[in-house]
Amino acid sequence: MLIIVIAGVLIALIFDFLNGMNDAANSIATIVSTRVLSPGAAVLWAAFWNFAAFFIFGVSVAKTMGKGIIEPDVVNEYLILSALIGSVVWVYVCTHFGLPISVSHALIGGMIGPALFINGTTALISSGIFKIAIFIVLSPLIGMILGFLIMSLTLFLFRKRHPVKVEGTFKILQLFSSAVFSLGHGGNDAQKTMGIIAILLFSVAGSNEFISNNLYDIEKGFHVPGWLTITCYAVISLGTITGGWRVIKTLGDGLSKLKPIHGFSAETAGACTLIGTAVLGIPVSTTHTITGSIIGVGMTKGFASIKWKTAKKIVSAWVLTIPATMVISGIIYVILHNFIK
Repeated sequence: MLIIVIAGVLIALIFDFLNGMNDAANSIATIVSTRVLSPGAAVLWAAFWNFAAFFIFGVSVAKTMGKGIIEPDVVNEYLILSALIGSVVWVYVCTHFGLPISVSHALIGGMIGPALFINGTTALISSGIFKIAIFIVLSPLIGMILGFLIMSLTLFLFRKRHPVKVEGTFKILQLFSSAVFSLGHGGNDAQKTMGIIAILLFSVAGSNEFISNNLYDIEKGFHVPGWLTITCYAVISLGTITGGWRVIKTLGDGLSKLKPIHGFSAETAGACTLIGTAVLGIPVSTTHTITGSIIGVGMTKGFASIKWKTAKKIVSAWVLTIPATMVISGIIYVILHNFIK
């Protein structure tokens, strides 16, 4: 069992790393496409603020992931391992082909699949899944509406300023908006891996003295240890530094041509959405949020300015993510349960 748990924790950290890699596009695509920072400087900037979220946010999202999706009594090390492997496979493939998917929804689908395959719908917590499902739709819509409103307000406020001066001002402001968005990303996404590892340790701590004594205190009930929190923030920051460059290109130039004023508005809209949901403990997709924000900002220039073909490809990947990871992780669970256990 201990080997399985260690393998699960390591794969979870690999997932956390890939999360940072794929979602680097969410944090830096706009600031790179507007040429405010070079790609190398941008990923370092985003990684720093991803990690800084450790000092600001609690662990409410982690708790939702850990005990708000599937019933704790059906969780075992094989289920978590299956969920993680299925999620890692899907995220890696999509990152390789430059598709900005929802990494969090890949993990959620990975958890639902094995639980549903083996225990049926009674293993699912409908209220938690409903909350997540609602925000699959709401997070891009909120981002889009806020992006459109912030961009419209910004254009109105700076309508009499010379375009060159406006661009110079927003090159500076975009540094701040990018930092705040990266804070929101770290505060939301790093916690998802924390929740998975925490529930894995909690589910087996009572039956394993080594885990209980060294990694997890079963007497405290479900909680997220401090060592786990800082580790997950560090790993997602390292993933961001590597950057999923194909995904960055898709988001930065593939949806709408952006200038610093557009980048600032999109990042501000996305940051407001992410920070609000992180505080409320709702695990949302940073990809959905920033994509909606970019589209909302682009719409101020007219519908024709949006590259709807690219948007359609991105949405198709969103729709497939949860069903795909449910199936992949479900099959992996059956294999692990029957041939390894």
